[in-house]
Amino acid sequence: MSNESPTPRYLCQRCGNCCRWPGDVRITDEEVACIAAHLGLSEAEFTAQYTRLNANRTGLSIIDRPGGAGECVFLEGLNVCRIQAVKPVQCRGFPNEWRFPGWRDVCEAIEAS
Repeated sequence: MSNESPTPRYLCQRCGNCCRWPGDVRITDEEVACIAAHLGLSEAEFTAQYTRLNANRTGLSIIDRPGGAGECVFLEGLNVCRIQAVKPVQCRGFPNEWRFPGWRDVCEAIEAS
């Protein structure tokens, strides 16, 4: 029997704080197609308006809000995701599949019981 505690799972409270954290939100070709369709845009229009080359130049990332400090362009108000129904895997995986340094200081997710 192991003495290690299982890694806790967290329940997102949709605080939107992760959407204001600077960095890359990488998207796949499949996610481009889904998000574009959700927004009523062609894939080319979506790519031109809402994506950029990611920092390590290996694919596309969603752009930040103009004039913001790393806020996702799809964040509306304090905590509403305009593409919630089709948000990227990276977004859906936070904070259980991945975390950024200092995430616990800003994230309002609660530990699942």
